[in-house]
Order: sequence, then structure tokens, then C-alpha cells
Amino acid sequence: MRSALIAVLCLGPLHAEAEEKKKDSQKEETTKTTHQDSVTIDGKKIEYRATAANLLLKNSKDENRASIFHVSYERLGIKDRSKRPIMFAFNGGPGSSAVWLHLGALGPRIVPTTEDGTQTLPPPNAVVENPHSILDLVDLVFIDPVSTGFSRTAGDTKAGEFHSVNGDIKSVGDFIRRWVSENDRWASPKFLLGESYGGIRAAGLSEHLQSEHGMTLNGVVMLSSLLDFRTLRSQRGDDLSYQIFLPAMAGISHYHQKVAGDRNELVEKARAYAHGDYAKALLKGAAISKDEKTSVAENLAKFTGLPAELFLETNLRLSPTRYRKELLRSEGKVIGRFDARTAWPAISQDSDYAGYDPSYSVVYGAFATGMNDYLSRTLNWQGHHPYKILTGDVHPWDWNSNNRVLNMSSPLENALRENPNLRVLVMVGYGDFATPASGMQYSVDHLFRIPDARRKAIEYAWYEAGHMFYLNQPDLKKMRLDLVKFINN
Repeated sequence: MRSALIAVLCLGPLHAEAEEKKKDSQKEETTKTTHQDSVTIDGKKIEYRATAANLLLKNSKDENRASIFHVSYERLGIKDRSKRPIMFAFNGGPGSSAVWLHLGALGPRIVPTTEDGTQTLPPPNAVVENPHSILDLVDLVFIDPVSTGFSRTAGDTKAGEFHSVNGDIKSVGDFIRRWVSENDRWASPKFLLGESYGGIRAAGLSEHLQSEHGMTLNGVVMLSSLLDFRTLRSQRGDDLSYQIFLPAMAGISHYHQKVAGDRNELVEKARAYAHGDYAKALLKGAAISKDEKTSVAENLAKFTGLPAELFLETNLRLSPTRYRKELLRSEGKVIGRFDARTAWPAISQDSDYAGYDPSYSVVYGAFATGMNDYLSRTLNWQGHHPYKILTGDVHPWDWNSNNRVLNMSSPLENALRENPNLRVLVMVGYGDFATPASGMQYSVDHLFRIPDARRKAIEYAWYEAGHMFYLNQPDLKKMRLDLVKFINN
């Protein structure tokens, strides 16, 4: 009896503490800060309100599932906000916050970069005005998916529920629905902009928002993105990615002066060759004749400036990582993955692989400092947890592919077919060696289930730099012009 009483007394406080935590987790999240400011865009002073906040997602029992951190910008002085366009923006990963688009391209404040974006600036890096923001035309909402930024699960929900292709799309879709409803923006024209894996998310959302919530979109922007992961990941018996990377190799080799001629013409010729004679050679596998193999290797050498012997050594299948090491090996440098214009000293001369990505090294520290300083000093956000710019906490990621390689072409096709007013802008960079431009071209060319007339709704915009081409200041200026044209059409 005495032992049972002790057990009850011991468990009592623990049980009470657990109940208290559960009650706390079900309280409405009221954390929100607002800040009024102005920015000069296109020679005009734009006054706006910035809001940093958490929005709670609920389950069917009205219990909290997740707290989604986001920063929104709304232009002040708008008489009829229902007619004002709004753009929801997010980055990729999976595991990335929206910091790159937020403070790199679209928002009214931006992390400063060098002119071409391939070198670092002396730290620390405080944000400055962004004269190329599109806040003059659209209100902006930057979304950090669960486990990134300050977003996290709530209540008894497991993080794994959000760490999947479908779970991610549903949660971000639920956030967008809630934000639109709570801010009276159902009548506003709506746009999505997703970078990298964010393009996968945008493709899925274009159908999900439409079918699940009846929310039709005006436009989807896919920036340095992809639809079909076969374009990136080679495996035995599937050589598509080698074809996809060849045009990018040609353009990058031209940038580093390893091949001569007109760059754009060279890239197009490489693409034609990749899907022509090169594709035939890869299809033959080990059955290819010695003479044909030699001929193909010599052609690959002409496109890339690398020795034909290297292509013979690799059976005509030079990996992107090996290319990054080999192109400037004689100079003791490796080139970047996110931006292959970037070339920094190699870690080891003996290794056949790059070892690191200098283009990521350019941006990580600058954006981490810029974001944390901006959140605390300008937006007055006081968080107890670190802001997760890019995290591995979302892994293992459930690709929902049932032993298939993920391909999000179908949701985008469905959205384009069922919403005849939806338009798509595909933004690609010549220097992108993470998601090369030819990958999106291939996927768009294979959208068979839309009427031919709807293909006119898909536009391309090309840039000089890489994955985050907006770090290159001339590209940032061009990006604004392209978005203004897209939004106003």
C-alpha cells in the first residue's frame, strides 16, 4: 500500500507537468512582430509593413500540429487590397528555409554581394535596401517549412509527418489557405515562386491548392528547379543525367575559357548532341564499338575542353562532381556546384572529386549573419532557438515514390490543363551545376498530357550565373524585369 502511494505521489507531478505542457501546446500562438519601413524601387518610395509571425496548423480535432514561421510584406496605402497580387515564396533542400529568396532576391532588404557574386565580402554582413524587390507590384510571404527556420512541430505531432513529398505539400498548402483566409486575400491574384526543391513543392501545390481548396493560381515560377529526379541522379542502366549535364558543362567550360565560340550556340549544339549521337552511344552500353566510343569521346572533349582520354576512362560517363574537379585541375582549383563560375583552391590535388562547394561557402556565413541580425534588430523577433537556414533535420525524407524516381510532371500537367489561366515561368542559369537548365527543358518537353496550346503558357528566362543567379547583380536586375513582365501579363 505504501509503495503504491509513493508511486502515485511520484507520478502525480510528472503527470501534471505533462498535462500542463499539452495545454500550453494547444494555446493559440500569438507571437507576432510588425515593423513599418520604406524602400525605393524603380525610383519610387514604397512604404510597407513587415510582419514576422508563427501560424499554427491544426488537425481535424482542432489540435495544434505545427507552428509555421513566416515573414510577410504588405505595401501600405493600397485602397483595395483584394485586387493586389500576392506571391508565396520558398526555397528547397529539402531542409532549406526561405532565407535565400527572402534576403537574396525578392524582399525589400537584401544581403550585399560582390558584383558577380562569386567572392565573399568582409564580415559581418548587415542587410541593405533592395532596389530590385518586386514589393511595388506584389505583397510577399516567405514560408519556412516545418523543421526549417523557426518552424517546428506542435503538440504530439511527429516531425516525420511533414518530412515527405506529400506531407510537405499538404502542410504548406494548409499554411497558404490559412494565411489567405486570415488576411482576407482570397480575391487577390496569387503566385507561387519556388527555388530548387521548392519548384517540386510549387508543382505539387499548383494542383493541391486547386483540387483540395479550390484555390486557382495565376502563376507559378520555378527558379533553378526540376520536375524529374532522373535528370540529376544516374544509376546503372539509366544514363539520362549524363545527357542533361553536357550542355551545362559546355557553357561552364566556355566561361572558364576552356572552349571558344559563341556560348549560347555552343550550349544548344551540346544539347542537340546530348539527345542525338551521345544518347545513342550511351544506349549501346558496353556493346559500343571502339571506333564509335573514340569518336564520341573526341566530340565530348570539343564541347568541354577536357581530354578525350578522360571520357574514355569513364566510359563516356563523366560525373558532375568529377567534372568540377577536372576542369581547373591544372590550376589547383575546383569549381562550384551551385555556381560553377566560382573557382577556389582544391582541398587535395590527388583526389578525383571536388570535396566541397566553394559557391556555397560564398553565401552561407553572409546569409546566416544577415538573417539573424535582420530578425532581431529590425523585425524585433526574439527566438530561443537557432534559425535553421539549411538543416539535415528533415532527413530521412520520404520521397513517396514507391520504388520510382520522383517526377512531379503530372501535378503540373493537371494544374495547367484544369486551370486555363495558369502560367509558368521557368528561370534557369547557365552556371547552375546543381539543377542544370537542360533538366527542366527535358521535363517540359515531356509534358504530354496538356493541349499544345497550353505549352505557350510556359516561358523561359535565362541568366548568366548559377543556382542562385540573383547573387550576380546584373542577373538580379534582369530577374526583376522578368518577374514584372510575368506578373503584369
